[in-house]
Order: sequence, then structure tokens, then C-alpha cells
Amino acid sequence: MTSFVQRSYQKELLDGAGIPFAHIRRNMQELDFINRHLGGHDITLDGVVKLIQAVPNFKKPLRITEIGCGGGDNLRAITRWAKDINLQVALTGIDFNAECIQYAASVPQHRDIVFICADYRNAPDTGADIIFSSLFCHHFTDEILVTQLQWMQQHSRIGFFINDLHRHPAAYYSIKTLTQLFSKSYLVKNDAPLSVRRGFVRADWERLFSAAGIEQYSIQWRWAFRWLITAVS
Repeated sequence: MTSFVQRSYQKELLDGAGIPFAHIRRNMQELDFINRHLGGHDITLDGVVKLIQAVPNFKKPLRITEIGCGGGDNLRAITRWAKDINLQVALTGIDFNAECIQYAASVPQHRDIVFICADYRNAPDTGADIIFSSLFCHHFTDEILVTQLQWMQQHSRIGFFINDLHRHPAAYYSIKTLTQLFSKSYLVKNDAPLSVRRGFVRADWERLFSAAGIEQYSIQWRWAFRWLITAVS
């Protein structure tokens, strides 16, 4: 019987080494599809909107940095949205996985997004107004997340937001079934349901932000089984 009482710390396959680039590419393509059709990109855009509404007199271009950017699909979604509303943005994606950065930079629609292969803690300062992560936090232990939250607050001029998974049986069994039926990526089939087990309940976020000493933040539940957490710096 799968337990959802506490977070799982079982490693995902994508966190391992030596994965062929073709398999990484397939994984990134399917994650983009999941984000587009299950609302992941919409949550990311809402995070940007909430923060710029909190500080309406921001300087342009709006500098946005994603840590753990993977294949860059969230940043491409922001690019399309910003073009539609005529908003000037300067976007940077940072990821430690060289294959993910290679894929992100190879997608024709990446436009002027800057991709950096590095641990976000050691990457060049991007002068970010907004820092965010999407499906990134669940890769880490609670202890590391506390310092990660502090880092995001300290390095963002306006604020930061997090888009991540709700640890819930319905989310787990739904994505497990869908990926078994439709996914052609063994990485997605293994990691998507495991990601849910590594995800969060509201009490987890409250405890983590308390440990980080961050008092001003909001937690919003979003479909499909996601959390949008925003904090003004």
C-alpha cells in the first residue's frame, strides 16, 4: 500500500547520471505536453501576474529567472504570453543537468531565452526581479528546501513563486494510469507518479516557510493537484 503521510525521498530516474540525450528529449517533450494540458503553464503565468500586481511600478524589461528549468517549457510559455500582452521580458533558465540545457537551447521557439548549465547557487547573478521554480522543489529534502527558499527570497527583487505538486492519492493514481497508457518515455512512467509521492501538502509548506523565517507568503491550491506559492521579497 502506497503511503502519502510523509514525503518520499526515493530518487527519480531523471536525477541519475548517464541518461541518453534521446531519452532526455522525449522526457522533456512529454513534460511540456503535460504542463500544457493539465494547467502547469497557466499556474506559472499566474505566479508572474500575482507578483507584478504586488509591485506594479517595476522596471522593464521584467527579468525572470527559473531555477531547475529542465527543458525550458515554462519559459517558452512566458515568452508567448509576454508577446501577446506586449510586455518586455528578459528570461533566464538555470539547470544543473547539461542534457536538459542542451535540449532547452535546441528548441526553435526558445527565442531570446538565456540558458545556463549550473547549480543555481553558483550561477552568475541574473539580476532577477522574479525567481521561480516549477516541479523542482520536490527533488530536494526539506532541509535543503529551507535554504532554497531563503536563497530565492534574497536573490529576487520583487519576489518568488513555486509551482509544485500536491501529494494526494488521486493525483498519484491518476498520473500513474495516464502515463502507463499514453507515455512513450520510461522516465515519465517512473518519475511522474513518484514525483507526486515526493510532493507536498499544505502543512509541509507552512512548516518549510516557518523554518526559513519567511512570514509573508500565500499558498493556493490549483488544478490539477498543484500548489502555487508566492512570496514578495
